[in-house]
Amino acid sequence: MIEGWKQKSVDEICERVSVGIVVKPSQYYVDEGQGVRAFRSANVAENRIVDENWVYLSHEGHTANAKSCLRTGDVLVVRSGAPGTACVVPPEFHGSNCIDVVFARPNPKAVLPEYLAEYTNSAVGKQHVVGNKGGLALQHFNVGAYKEMLVLLPPLPQQRKIVELLRTWDGAIEKLEALRAAKLRRHRALTHSLVFGTRQLDRFRTTDEVAAHRWFTLPATWGIKPIGKLAREISERNGDAEQHEVLSCSKYDGFVRSLEYFKKQVFSADLSGYKRIWRGDFGFPSNHIEEGSIGLQNLTDVGVVSPIYTVFRFAPEKVDADYAFAVLKTGLYRHIFEVSTSASVDRRGSLRWSEFSKLPFPLPSLAEQRAIAEVLGTAQTDLDALNTEIEALTRQKRGLMQKLLTGEWRVSP
Repeated sequence: MIEGWKQKSVDEICERVSVGIVVKPSQYYVDEGQGVRAFRSANVAENRIVDENWVYLSHEGHTANAKSCLRTGDVLVVRSGAPGTACVVPPEFHGSNCIDVVFARPNPKAVLPEYLAEYTNSAVGKQHVVGNKGGLALQHFNVGAYKEMLVLLPPLPQQRKIVELLRTWDGAIEKLEALRAAKLRRHRALTHSLVFGTRQLDRFRTTDEVAAHRWFTLPATWGIKPIGKLAREISERNGDAEQHEVLSCSKYDGFVRSLEYFKKQVFSADLSGYKRIWRGDFGFPSNHIEEGSIGLQNLTDVGVVSPIYTVFRFAPEKVDADYAFAVLKTGLYRHIFEVSTSASVDRRGSLRWSEFSKLPFPLPSLAEQRAIAEVLGTAQTDLDALNTEIEALTRQKRGLMQKLLTGEWRVSP
């Protein structure tokens, strides 16, 4: 043990470690301004509050669940979704409640709340909880294991200095994330305006006339056709041939490598019934497309997807694949998918090719499609560079946490 440092469990250094309201208290929900704010997992990020998508409890509901009333300096820990993610309750949220999150009330004589939150967020801190306790491995934070988690504790002045150093990185990362959020909003607005022609590129605009359709209004010079007239379904089974990489589709990014994305195998060991999807093909899980889960396969020459996926290919002489991807990932098309799924004759909540192929698709000239895709690609490159910078800073902070929280690097208060 490092001289002057101690090792104690979370339970020993906290006055209380508990779980917020476990049963969803929807009967107590009221509109904003009419009750007490309640934290959920979505409101807890690493060392910061996500100040949006709140729920509010009536004063009656808050009183009935007074045991989970929060104080300034409580440490909140996410139980599921991003388990183990922690932050500190700031003064402006004193008196709030919490739903299905762990909260710890540090003893101020033993540990700073910010230090405990940093330790909980670190790989060092999570190692015990992951261990043999289930917890994070099951994507559900184990409060019993958290109580037993051992924390290395330098004297309070050194804790304060360590927190100050780590917060320097947090501040830089937070600023970059705010910039990324702003650029992402602008990118989505730019995408919508270009792919539906409300902001037509100058060299292609020949008239200001427009034509109204059911879902959108397009320039009068553009066409519109059902997807089935521009693309065809592909149903090529993998069989017993060469084993290809398994891909999955996320609602935000499109196709991802399954093992890399889920960190474990979630697919069958027998891939013979899976569908092949070639580079440039599109696909979506028929029972999740209403969430916007549709993608363009550009990860590998050929991959495989679950049999529940619909795979299709646009005719390259009619549709540019990058333009099509931009169209199909807009918020408007997510809404179209949702409405179409609800209206589908398939009672299992799926949208099959027979119905999907009837959906309308905006069709400027192929040259204009490619020009739109090029503009959006340039904007995406800017976003990707920002993501790379955030990832680099995050890795730097992780390395710094490892050094400081284990005492490998000593600080002077």
